[in-house]
Amino acid sequence: MKATIDKAVKQKLDELHKDAQKDMLRIGKGVVKSIFRPITPEDFEHAYLPISRLQGEMLQNLIRDSRAKHVVEFGTSFGISTIYLAEAVRENGGKVISTELLASKAERARKNIEEAGLSDFVEIRTGDAMMTLKFYDGPIDFLFLDGWKDLYLPLFKMLESQLTSGCIVYADNMDMAGTRPYADYILSKGNVYATETVHGGKAFLSKVL
Repeated sequence: MKATIDKAVKQKLDELHKDAQKDMLRIGKGVVKSIFRPITPEDFEHAYLPISRLQGEMLQNLIRDSRAKHVVEFGTSFGISTIYLAEAVRENGGKVISTELLASKAERARKNIEEAGLSDFVEIRTGDAMMTLKFYDGPIDFLFLDGWKDLYLPLFKMLESQLTSGCIVYADNMDMAGTRPYADYILSKGNVYATETVHGGKAFLSKVL
C-alpha cells in the first residue's frame, strides 16, 4: 500500500526533492575540496544526499505497519528523510530522535520540518552521533542509518541493546565501501536479525527476531 501524506508535508517534500536535484553540482564542489586530503562531512555541507521518494514511502509504510513509536535516525541532513519518518510516526503517537553533525544542516532541517508541520514529532540533536545518542536510554522500534558510513557499526553496537523485539533497522547506502563492517556484522547474526537487501542492493532491511 502506498503511503499517504497530508498537503503541507507533500508540498514541503516536493520542494526539497526538487532542490536536491542540484546535488551533483554541490557534491562535485565537495569532492574538489578534498583532492589533497580525505573527504570530510563538511565537504558536503550544502548537499542534501537524500533518500528517494520510493525509499521515503517505504520507510513510512514500515513504520505504520509495525506501529513503531520510538524512531531513531542517524543523519538528518536537511530533513527530507526525517519528514517522511515524522509523518508516519505522528500517526502512531510517537517521536523521531534524529542527529546531525553539522549545525548549519540541523538548523535548516528544523526549519523544513517546522514548515511541514511536524516539529512536535521530531527532536534533532546536533553534533557527533556517538555523543548525541550516547545517553539515549529509551527503546528503539525503528532505526534508520544514513549518516557517515564508517560510524554505522559503532553506532549500531552502541544502540543495539535498546532495539525492541520486532525492531526494524533500515541502513542506506550499503553499496558503499564504508558500510562493509556493518554488513559483515549484521549478516553474521542471522539468529538475531532477519536481513534482506532492498532497492537493488542499495539498502539493508533488518528485523529483530
